[in-house]
Amino acid sequence: MTHIAAVTVLGTGVLGSQIAYQTAYSGLNVDAYDINEKALTTAKKRFTRLAATYKEQIKGAAEGKADAALKRITLQLDLERAVAEADLVIEAIPEIIELKRDTYSKIGHLAPQKTIFATNTSTLLPSDLMESTGRPERFLALHFANQIWIHNTAEVMGTSKTDPDVYRTIVDFASKIGMVPIELKKEHPRYVLNSLLTPWLDNALGLLADGVAEPETVDKTWRIATGAPMGPFQILDMVGLNTVYNIDAAGNEEQHRLARFLKENYIDKGKLGADSGEGFYSYASE
Repeated sequence: MTHIAAVTVLGTGVLGSQIAYQTAYSGLNVDAYDINEKALTTAKKRFTRLAATYKEQIKGAAEGKADAALKRITLQLDLERAVAEADLVIEAIPEIIELKRDTYSKIGHLAPQKTIFATNTSTLLPSDLMESTGRPERFLALHFANQIWIHNTAEVMGTSKTDPDVYRTIVDFASKIGMVPIELKKEHPRYVLNSLLTPWLDNALGLLADGVAEPETVDKTWRIATGAPMGPFQILDMVGLNTVYNIDAAGNEEQHRLARFLKENYIDKGKLGADSGEGFYSYASE
């Protein structure tokens, strides 16, 4: 198997920043790339908040491990420099297929031939992207759940062209950074987690869009009736509404309707979820 020592994460949004931080927390050096200074300034704040969260929620993190992780992360604006020494590049950019293909086309020419590429896409099949990488045998999907330090699944899904040794390398990598590898036998839209999660979240959005019930009522019903700690709208806020919008905008006619509802009533008003301070709920500024 390929030895993974240097990891690059492309995209420092809610989940990209978590992937980068968890990898650094597990002892690996990480280059965290994004497209402009504003994004990297936000990323730096996210990493600092993650360190505080790990100290609070993970036993042993307060003994210097969380702060040490911050020192292993290098923020990058230069794409060529970001991937120049990478053993593994994990892509966590928006769910826009042409944007992903363009990014892979670029890094396919910039990264060493040894480098493995993994997409964190939650809706696209890796075969939709593999040819744009220029190295389909060294490409696959590695999909993480949000709040990675608690919900530590990592779905590994290859294509018909993925080298079995590369697949095993990524399964091993996932274990080494504290994840539970979920090995998929074949390609499947929405993977395991989102095959279950997305319809549930969309049904909740439909209740709101159709005027049936408010978010608080839906969440209260779900928590009381199932014993779950969070309702669907709390999870939507945690995931981030831009992510949900991009997923639904690429879906069927009903999902397009829900995407429009989200955009007009929340996203266009700056209500992007917990990370922005307001979504379906308001969050105290930190």
